[in-house]
Amino acid sequence: MNHLRAVPSGGEESPPEALADTLRRCGRGDEAAFATLYDETSARIHGLVRRIVRDRAQSEEVTQEVYLEVWRQAARFDPARGSALSWLMTIAHRRAVDRVRSAEAATARDTQHVLRDVAVAHDSTSEMVEARLDAQRVRRALAGLTETQREAIDLAYFRGCTHTEVATMLDVPVGTAKSRIRDGLIRLRDAMGAER
Repeated sequence: MNHLRAVPSGGEESPPEALADTLRRCGRGDEAAFATLYDETSARIHGLVRRIVRDRAQSEEVTQEVYLEVWRQAARFDPARGSALSWLMTIAHRRAVDRVRSAEAATARDTQHVLRDVAVAHDSTSEMVEARLDAQRVRRALAGLTETQREAIDLAYFRGCTHTEVATMLDVPVGTAKSRIRDGLIRLRDAMGAER
């Protein structure tokens, strides 16, 4: 397992079928296949993690955690459920989001601790109610979208994926992913405008 490097190499990607085969070989404990998989996908995986986590050192840690999980879970990859790259990107996305949430929770705990003794100089109840009402409006508007639009918007705007990543994760052409996002945003705008 000494194939991991702190900074990804960014080798050439194999065709999807070859990548799936490499992943299956990793599932059987083939270290050479794992090294190949890492070399071919690490730049892309690290790029996704870096866009979500933002911090360079933490992005490198999360990328290593992703490949450790891939090494341990490769036997679970099922090509009938999606491409090898989508499987890898999903693991990377989940790990990166978990790291961000963990960091945000730690920050919130620290902030809460500091603010516990500070007197509130404004009407925080009013702000909290307004924020909850806004959140309810957004949830109602999102519920009015089709499942495909909601999924594309979730990936693009709530999870920070690029159009290409959305297309990869949904296993559709980039143009289709863009159309779903655009159509969903138009419906959201109309729904949100109607509620005002």
